[in-house]
Amino acid sequence: MSTQRSRRGVAVAALGVVATLTLSACSSGQEATKPDGDGVGKVDGKISLTYLQKQGDQEYFVGEAAGAKAKAEELGIELKVVNLGSDANKTISEVQSAIAQKTNGLIVVVPDPAVGPQLVQTAKDGKTALLTSDDQICTTGPDPSACDRDALVPRIGFSGAQMGGEVGKRAAEGFKKAGWNPAETRTISAWKQDVTVCTDRVDAAKKAFKDGAGADVKNIDVPTDNTPTGAQDKIAATVTANPDVKHWIVWGCNDENVQGGVTALENAGFKADDVMGVGLGAYLACKNWSSGKPSGMKAALFINGSDVGALAVQTMYDKLKNGKEFPKEAFAPTKMVDSSNWKASGVTCS
Repeated sequence: MSTQRSRRGVAVAALGVVATLTLSACSSGQEATKPDGDGVGKVDGKISLTYLQKQGDQEYFVGEAAGAKAKAEELGIELKVVNLGSDANKTISEVQSAIAQKTNGLIVVVPDPAVGPQLVQTAKDGKTALLTSDDQICTTGPDPSACDRDALVPRIGFSGAQMGGEVGKRAAEGFKKAGWNPAETRTISAWKQDVTVCTDRVDAAKKAFKDGAGADVKNIDVPTDNTPTGAQDKIAATVTANPDVKHWIVWGCNDENVQGGVTALENAGFKADDVMGVGLGAYLACKNWSSGKPSGMKAALFINGSDVGALAVQTMYDKLKNGKEFPKEAFAPTKMVDSSNWKASGVTCS
């Protein structure tokens, strides 16, 4: 994640909120207080939430749903989880269905940020609170990267800059330790380029690597669909187009991109000692380590979807039950893992 997973402390930057919620006793069967300054009223009685996820069968999002369900049970919330797959159109139809069923709040991981304005308007028309997790959406346009900060819907997830920075730092450390000739080395940045949080991660990785490598290593940007097979195909073509490169460093938006890159390089005949993949998620990276064989996947940043799901539900509960402002963003911490410590760190392989 795309998408899109660690946790325990939370850093929050609070600003405004976009979604509006006005509940009436006659429409929902629950008594709602007068809306506060941002238009969101408290809910008395049992709260009903709907968590809509892209790629709901992906390991990260499976964990996210589990974390959300556990937190909902703890708080006495009725929670429905919906798998949107990769269907952007399904996002709106499922949101409309949830609103029709009198859900009090929507937590959404969009398959495509372009649905943002329509999603926000649908939630507003339905008088239902809206919070995103993982990926950003904008109230005023299809591209969150071109959106004014105040027009971004509040988001629960991870800091893209922090995550990418950790990946780039680890890659730089590995490069220096390997002693590779910069002229014979290339870095690959692989990601779905219309996903804002992915761009944040990759840009931070590039900067951190440049700052830490102590050498000028050329980078190649590779646009992908954020899947292992999609990344593998694109990176295989990139490798073929650069026959003089002897050493490759791969990072991307998620484990899928890096796993695809590592596989492409292995298929091209590169040995594990000449490949340095630094994943983001660890749920695919750990499969390489579980075999005990040498792998080009050298490390991965462990991000745990369970923490994001739990935090999203808690944040929505705090808003609806206690009138607490949504934070503009809330972040969970991460941890770098490798073949020596992934099991002890609690990584679950998909």
